[in-house]
Amino acid sequence: MEIVMPKMGESVTEGTIIKWYKKIGDAVEKDEIIFEISTDKVDTEVPSPAKGILSSILVPEGDTVEVGTVVATVDENGTANILQGNENQSVDFNSESLVKDETVESNDELTNGIIEIAMPKMGESVMEGTIIKWFKKVGDRVSKDETMFEISTDKVDTEVPSPVDGTVSEILVAEQETVEVGTLVAKISSLSISAVKKEVRKQLTEEVKDIPVEPSAMHEVFRSNKSEKNIVNQKEASAHSFLSPLVLNIIQKENISLDELNSIQGTGLKGRITKNDVFKYIEERVTQPSKTTVIQNQEQLVKFATGSGVTKIPMDNIRQKIMHHMIKSRDTSVHVNEMLEVDINKIYDFIKKNKERIFNENGIKLTYMAFVADACVKALKKFPLVNSTIDGTTILQKNFVNLGIAVAMEPNGLIVPNIKGAEQRNILGLAKAINDLATNARSKQLSPDDITNGTFTITNYGVFGTIFGTPIINQPEVAILGVGTVTKKPVVIEVEGTDTIAIRPIMALTLSHDHRLVDGMLGGQFLKFVKDTLEAFNEDKF
Repeated sequence: MEIVMPKMGESVTEGTIIKWYKKIGDAVEKDEIIFEISTDKVDTEVPSPAKGILSSILVPEGDTVEVGTVVATVDENGTANILQGNENQSVDFNSESLVKDETVESNDELTNGIIEIAMPKMGESVMEGTIIKWFKKVGDRVSKDETMFEISTDKVDTEVPSPVDGTVSEILVAEQETVEVGTLVAKISSLSISAVKKEVRKQLTEEVKDIPVEPSAMHEVFRSNKSEKNIVNQKEASAHSFLSPLVLNIIQKENISLDELNSIQGTGLKGRITKNDVFKYIEERVTQPSKTTVIQNQEQLVKFATGSGVTKIPMDNIRQKIMHHMIKSRDTSVHVNEMLEVDINKIYDFIKKNKERIFNENGIKLTYMAFVADACVKALKKFPLVNSTIDGTTILQKNFVNLGIAVAMEPNGLIVPNIKGAEQRNILGLAKAINDLATNARSKQLSPDDITNGTFTITNYGVFGTIFGTPIINQPEVAILGVGTVTKKPVVIEVEGTDTIAIRPIMALTLSHDHRLVDGMLGGQFLKFVKDTLEAFNEDKF
C-alpha cells in the first residue's frame, strides 16, 4: 500500500517530513503513527492506513514534497519482500523491535468506535453556533478534555473539549460556518489500547534517532518586518536543530524577535522548538509583557497611515454578534431613557477610608459598582416588574435576580456575564462576584451558565470617563442601568435649615427601559429608589 503526503487544508500544497517513527522492515499497526509532517498551517502525526511491514521510505526527513507524493509503502502481507527507497538507504530489520511488536500482537486489547461530535447547546435561547477555529486536523491525536475547536454564539465564545481519547477522523463543518445546535461537526475514532502496547510504542519512539537536517529555502526568512534588527532566518537560529514551517508561521504572526527566539527552551527532540514551546512563551509574555512589547503595542494602537486610501477591516465574529444583537434589541424594545444625578459623598468617604483595609482582609477591591449593584438588587425586589421579560403577551416576572455586569474586552468586544442569585449577596459578596466575572470574561474562562438567564443589566461606561449615556437594553430583559463617572461638582445642600453650596462627588445614572412594560412612572420610581438607597448609605450597616 502506498502512503502519500496528506492534504492538510485547501491552501496547503506541500509538506515537510519532520521525523520518521519507523524504519524499513519495522512492523506497523493500522492507525499507528509512522511519521510526522509540517506545513505552513500545522504540524501533525500521520498514522498508517493498514497493518503490515514498512517496506520503503521514499522521502527522507527534512525533505519537502507536494501533496499526493508517495512517501512510503507498507506491505500488508507482512512478507520480507522489502523495497529500497534509494541506493544509499539500507534495509535494517531490527529484531528487537520485531520481537516487541510480536509482544504487542499477543497482548493487544483493541476496541474501535466512532464518536460523533455535535454543535453544543450553550443556553436555552441559543439555537446556533459558529466554528471560529479548529485546534485539531484530520488525523490528529486528541486526548479526553483536550480542546478540539472554538465556537461563538450570540451569548459567548467558548472552547469545546474532546469527550474521549482518539484520532480526529472527520471534520464536517469548516471554520466560520454557522450551524444549528445538534449539527454533527466532527467524528473521532476512539481507540482503547492496553498498557502493554502503550509502553512498547513509547520505547520504540524513544529509540528513533533524530537526524539533523539542513532546512530548505522556504525556511530562510519568515519575518515580514524588513528592519535588519528584526529579520530572523534559519541560519541565525542555528542553535536550534529545526524550525518547522508551522513554528515559523507562529513566530512571524506573534512578532517574536531573534533575541526572544533564542530565549525559548525547546522541549522537542535534540532541543527542537515545538509549537507548544512557542505557545507557552507567548502566554508568559502576555501575562508579563516586556517594556519593549508594551511600547510596540502602544505604537500600533496610535499608528495612522496618512493618505487617501481606505483600510478595510473585516469584523471578527464577536463584533458581528454584537451588531446583530444590538439591532435586534433596537427593533424589539421601545427604548425610553431617564437620567438623574446621585450625591455619593457617604460612599465616597467610606471607600476612601476602608478600601485598603478591606483588600487586605478579604482580597476584594471595593469600587462604586458594588454599591450600585446592591442598590439595584434592592430596587428590583421593590419593583419586580423591572426584573421581568416579555413572552408574546405574557409577562414573565422572575423571582430571583441574576444581575448582568457588562464587561468590555480588548480590542472592541463586549460581553454580559451574570451574578446568579445576586439577591442573596451583600455588598462584599457582590464586589467579589463583579471582579471574578470581569477576570473570567477577559481570560475566556466563562461558562455558558455565566452568560444566560440574566434578569437585569448594569453597564459602567463611567470607567472610561463618560458622564452619562443611553445604553441599549440587553435582550430579553426590559431595562438596563448606565453608570457614569464620578465627578466633583458644586451643589446646593441644606445645613441647619440654610441652603449652602458644597463640593460633592456626583454620579449620573441612566435607566433605559422597555416602554412595552416599564412606563415612565415605574421607570422613574425605580431610578429614584436606587438614588435614595445610594445617598442613604449607612456604614454601620455595611
